[in-house]
Parts: sequence; structure tokens; C-alpha cells
Amino acid sequence: MTDSGRLYYGWVVVAALCVTEVVSWGILYYGFPVLLRPMEADLGWSRVEITGAFSVGMGVAALAALPVGRWIDHHGARALMTTGSCLATVLLLAWSRIESLSALYAVWCLMGAALAATLYEPAFAAVVGWFATRGRDKALLTVTLAGALASTLFMPLEAWLLTRLGWRGALQALAVILAVTTIPLHALVLRPAPRHTPTPGTEHGESGVPGLTLGASARMAVFWVLAVAFFVANFATNAVTIHLIPYLSDRGYSPTVAAVMIGWMGAMQLPARLLFAPVASRFGHRAVTGVIFFVQAASLAQLALAAELPTLVPMVVMLGAANGMATLARATIIAEIFGPRHYGAIAGAVALGSNGARAIAPVGAALLMVALGGYERVFWLLAASLVAAGLGVMAMPAGHSDDAK
Repeated sequence: MTDSGRLYYGWVVVAALCVTEVVSWGILYYGFPVLLRPMEADLGWSRVEITGAFSVGMGVAALAALPVGRWIDHHGARALMTTGSCLATVLLLAWSRIESLSALYAVWCLMGAALAATLYEPAFAAVVGWFATRGRDKALLTVTLAGALASTLFMPLEAWLLTRLGWRGALQALAVILAVTTIPLHALVLRPAPRHTPTPGTEHGESGVPGLTLGASARMAVFWVLAVAFFVANFATNAVTIHLIPYLSDRGYSPTVAAVMIGWMGAMQLPARLLFAPVASRFGHRAVTGVIFFVQAASLAQLALAAELPTLVPMVVMLGAANGMATLARATIIAEIFGPRHYGAIAGAVALGSNGARAIAPVGAALLMVALGGYERVFWLLAASLVAAGLGVMAMPAGHSDDAK
């Protein structure tokens, strides 16, 4: 609320983004692993060939992250996110009609641009524009709490649609859902963020604080430590998301049960994100972020031991909670260290790595599985990499935030 008692429009933007992020993540990202095995069976292509298309899309999204951030810094999110939703709808329909591997790759090459224009990076940039300081963490938390429901809501829905409509019919139904929810909200609700206007409840115009430029940020060691750490974490967690269903299916789990596990990982993000702010306030962002990576490593170790463990419930809880906190940690720590003015560009630069990890992870994990002789060894390797990422973050100087002022 503003001092006059009126609802601050930034919260309207947050509410709209809550809906569009749930739907966009649920369909455009979490739909792929559900459709992976049916596409293999129907089209006769290998897992590496199919996941390669997904990797191409993630690669395009990574390359587009920086220009997307710069665009939103200067022009706002409305036109970009509306165009992204329209493009994604068309591409889902095109995906449902593919008959050749080259067509699948063409669809996902363009889908990468749609992902860059609709997922967390543009949404976070839009939120930070409206909430320069006070209320920023709460607004980002709200969007990520909603986004955490994406896999929980949509992966079971997609599995259900798959059994009744086939993978092509499921994609057509999902295209309709995406269009009727995200396009109107992006087009009608999003507005450019105010400039040099105080955030509600502040005594001064703190949204006018310059903050660091991308060039200045890139000269700080903390920028590169965070970029590398989030790259490693995103590679590991996205490899699990894409390959968990086939991995568990080969070990006697039904695809529906495996999809529900991924869905519950999403559900575990909700309580974890609620705890993030008080825990980070108590122990500091550096320590909490490092521990997040250690918990992810422990979760992947459990997954590697799936054949020996009586249950994977602890893995679901731990990995879901850590993934939820990691998303919020990345969103808040960038704004806290480098300031709000150039947030879109700086977050976009970090996303070159983190989204690049999403690009490499699907096909990279498949190739590692072939090279190492099984998924178990891949998960052990990823767990070790996460431990190294956590140690790198913990080794950052405790006073890095002061250097950014």
C-alpha cells in the first residue's frame, strides 16, 4: 500500500507475474521431461538427439538473457513478455506437428528466445524495477513462491494429458492454456516501472540510487564466484529434472510416480523460500548460499544410491528445498550487492552462465551417462561439483557487499 492507502501498482504487477510464471515454467520447461520418453517411442530418435534440441533452446535463452535484461532496464517488460508468450504459443503448436529431427531443433531454437522473454530473468527485472529497495525481497519472494508450484501443478497435469491425448494432443492443449493465461496478463497488466520515484514507505527516492554498472560489477571477484557457482548448481539440478523420469523408470518406478516426485520437489520449494529471508538475515547470504549447494550435493548422492535406499523421500524434500532457496538467493543477492539500477543487465550476464548450464545439462548429462557407464556415476560427479561450488561461495570475503557501495 502507498501512504495514501491506495494499492501500489507494483503489487498488481507481482500478482500478474505470479500467474504467468507458474504457467510459463510449468508448460515451457517442465513439459519437456514428461514428453521425452513418448517422443522417443513415437519418433524413434535417441535420448541424446531429443535432449539436444532442448539444450539448443536453453543455449539460445542464455545468449538472449543479457539483451533481454538491457531491454527491460530501458523499456519495461510489457512488449517483450507479451511477444514471448505469443511466440511460445505458436511454437507449442508447431512442436505438436513435427515429423523430423531438424524441425524439432528449429522449434526449440526459437523457443529459446521465448524462454528468455518469459521466465524468471525478465520477471525478476520487472519486479526490481518497481521495488528498488523496500519491499523488493517480499515481492521477489512472492513471485518465486508462485513459481515453485509450476512443476507440482503441471507435471501431473501433463502426464494426465499424455495418457488421454498422446504427446501431440497434450502439446496442443497446453498451447491453449498458455495463450489464454499469459498473453492477456502480460499485455494488459505490465507497465514500465517508474523512474526516480520513491518506493512506497521510503522517505527518499531510493529507486534513484544508481547502483553498479555491468562493467563495474564484472571487475569484482564476487561477480565471477557467483556466476560460476550458479552455473554448476544449475547444471546439476537441471540434469536431474530432465533425466529423473527415465532414470527412475529404468529402476522400476512408473513414469507417473517419477513425475509426481519432480512435482513434489516443486512443492518443497514453498516452505524453503518462506524460510530463506529470516535464515539469510540471521546467518548471511554467503553462508546460506554455500549451504544450499551442500544440500543439493547430498541430495544427488542419495539419488545415486537409489537402488540401495528404501525411499527417496529425503532426496525429494532436500533437493526441492535447496532448489527453491537457490532461485531466491540468486535473485536477491544480485540486487543486494550490485544495486537496482542496472539489475536487468547484471542478472542477465549471470544468466548467461546459469541458463547456459540449462542448455548444456540435458545433452551433457546424457553424454556423461554414456561416457561414465551409468546415471549413478553422473550423479556422484555432479554431487562433487556442487560441493566445490559451495566451498567457493563460502570462501568469498565476508565484506563483499560493502565493496559494492
